[in-house]
Amino acid sequence: MAAGNHTESTGSSSTALFDVAVIGAGLIGLATALELAGAGLRVVAFDRQQAMHEASWAAAGMLAANDPGNPPAILELSRYSLALYPEFLARIHALTGREIPLRTRQTLEGMPAGHTLPPGTAARPLTEPELQQLAPGLVPGGLPFVSLDEQSLDPCDLTEAVPAAARAAGIDLREHTPVQRMAREAGHYRIFFASPEGESSLLARHVLLATGAWTAPLPDGLAPALPPPVSPRKGQLVALELEGPVQSECVLRVPGLYIVPRGNGQYVVGATLEDAGFDQSTSEALLADLERRAAALWPPLAHARRAAAWAGLRPQSVDSLPVIGHFEGRFEGHFESPLGAGHDSPEAAHNLWVAMGHFRNGILQAPGTARILRDLILGRTPAVSLEPFRSGRFALAAV
Repeated sequence: MAAGNHTESTGSSSTALFDVAVIGAGLIGLATALELAGAGLRVVAFDRQQAMHEASWAAAGMLAANDPGNPPAILELSRYSLALYPEFLARIHALTGREIPLRTRQTLEGMPAGHTLPPGTAARPLTEPELQQLAPGLVPGGLPFVSLDEQSLDPCDLTEAVPAAARAAGIDLREHTPVQRMAREAGHYRIFFASPEGESSLLARHVLLATGAWTAPLPDGLAPALPPPVSPRKGQLVALELEGPVQSECVLRVPGLYIVPRGNGQYVVGATLEDAGFDQSTSEALLADLERRAAALWPPLAHARRAAAWAGLRPQSVDSLPVIGHFEGRFEGHFESPLGAGHDSPEAAHNLWVAMGHFRNGILQAPGTARILRDLILGRTPAVSLEPFRSGRFALAAV
């Protein structure tokens, strides 16, 4: 599909016509916008507040494709996305001159009985002397540890660079601009949004819903069997600063806890998992518990200073898998029909796409999700099977 005309007549006026409108400018939405712009499409991206300041900003930043706690169904997507990361970061650097450094390159994973690594994972069992060399003072607590070649980055680096890359790529990024509603019009989507002048609108051939834990605005008349059920799961994290010579450059991870070095003596400890709606407040009791458990695993942190604490809202679907691909719904109402005027004929929701519900792995899976959506919108076959991620799976489960 080639980019089309940039304006379209509507009565006596003309309206901006975009190839793709992305609703939700988190990392998933903006990474996809970058892929589409790179393919020559004209893209507009909306966010109800500042771009990448919800789940994207709040994450720990582990590129944990082989985390034994991940659902097996996301393994192919995670590894595909991880393989695209060097290209993704190089594109950001080429557009902005900003380099996104990798903060760690090794994870020490504690493996309780019954936990197994995904097939094909490169892992090396560690001896106690090796553990103490990599993380001096570590208390294994009876767990065997393995070493994973796993990287992490600081999502704050992405928060600063990716919106700048989007603008440099020619994407029309509209922050603090909530989309209020959508409607079908002449085979396109008319998108109504708040502006200083009141309600404004534009047209797009395709729409991508990448709204994370927030409700996606569906077009008028769309009647899906069920909308993708994605809801927020709060995670609280704390950043600790450690002075002195006892340091570690490896991520430490056991079930329910991780410690992620960020450099310069700073460590991010997380995270809680709470069903608290859209509440983003922090709890001193829960933060203190994170600090206590982190110090029990790695005692040097008992002497660390708390530098910051925050909470983010992970977008979790009911089966904890992402929702990626065509939005499986139909428009109900009065349409032209092969049977002639006056007959009702449902119309499929063509060119309406969804990418949300990435839960704990949005940072990891952004480049892969973006490439998949680009391929779908351009009419190509994606490299990863999307069967586990179909939006229609929820309707099937409800039958």
